[in-house]
Amino acid sequence: MGAGHTHPMYVHGHSPVHHLAPEVKIVAAVLFTIVVVATPRELLPAFGAYALIVAVLAVLARVPAGWLARRSLIELPFVATAVLLPFFAAGPTTTLFGLNVAVEGLWAGWNILVKGTLGVLIALLLAASTPARDVLIGLDRLRTPQAITQIALFMLRYLDVLADEARRMRIARLSRLDDPRFLWQLKGFAAGLGTLFLRAFERGERVFLAMRSRGYTGRLPAALHEGSAATGRQWAAGAMVPALALAVLLVERWAV
Repeated sequence: MGAGHTHPMYVHGHSPVHHLAPEVKIVAAVLFTIVVVATPRELLPAFGAYALIVAVLAVLARVPAGWLARRSLIELPFVATAVLLPFFAAGPTTTLFGLNVAVEGLWAGWNILVKGTLGVLIALLLAASTPARDVLIGLDRLRTPQAITQIALFMLRYLDVLADEARRMRIARLSRLDDPRFLWQLKGFAAGLGTLFLRAFERGERVFLAMRSRGYTGRLPAALHEGSAATGRQWAAGAMVPALALAVLLVERWAV
């Protein structure tokens, strides 16, 4: 069943963050993100404190800064939006680096940029310190609907199988002098995708029938319940991150 599948986002390590139960890290990441989103955009020192918290977590998790920087490029579309907003927003204007920009656009762009970046970084730290399979275990312990966790689990387990199937189909096409680089080959490429979908569907049906014949009742007890649940000490350690972020927010709001 491909139990040895390793998620490419996971950074193997034995740090304190890696050893936390997955459900603790999921809840801590979600609550931290909620605090960041709820922070008014004008509280600049608060966002600096949040960035410091993320940096400390990265050091504790022993996740290289370069690894985070490369994978945070996923937010480039949002960065482009944040950069363009000052030039298209209405309202009072100001001069920045010799350019005439809207004040409201500057604040809106800053809001998108800083909150999006912090959210991406905390999500990357969660992925780097938690294998994808453990994330599903944590979601199951947090009472996520079974349909979601099981579909995700099967997708994770059979991703390599489908990738290998697509690779063999591509080799078969190339051996028949088919070159998918040209536009007029798009029809063949689309047909190949349809064939891959049908094969995946048929394989899923066979796997489901095999599971039913072995007593499957709608839950995977062996797959999603291995290991021990979080202890009180782990919950307390995980709660420190959102609690510290909330304390920063309250102090900054009180200071204003």
